Amino acid sequence: MARLDQVITNIVDIFLDYADDEGKKKTLNKEELKKVLEKEIQTPELKDQIKAEDIEEAMNMLDKNHDGEINFREFCRCVSDLAKCHYQKKTGKGGKKGKGKEREGEQED
Repeated sequence: MARLDQVITNIVDIFLDYADDEGKKKTLNKEELKKVLEKEIQTPELKDQIKAEDIEEAMNMLDKNHDGEINFREFCRCVSDLAKCHYQKKTGKGGKKGKGKEREGEQED
């Protein structure tokens, strides 16, 4: 199987493994999201980025429909954000240059 095929298959399988609540809707609550992040992320660069208080913040940020659970679309957003952080750390690129209040303040001086 090609690498990208494997990645996509793994993302779906991981979500379904942790979201399988005996026939209930396929979502992750905060505790299930915490288990996913603790057990499925082992790379030190990524694992070091995740702290207990971050899970609460991530839940609030990802849970766009405010139902207290993460659906597959919201989970994919989480995985995408982690991938972006990893890319930025590996390459030193990917930040939003010239955007944000800090940059605007620097340009005014």
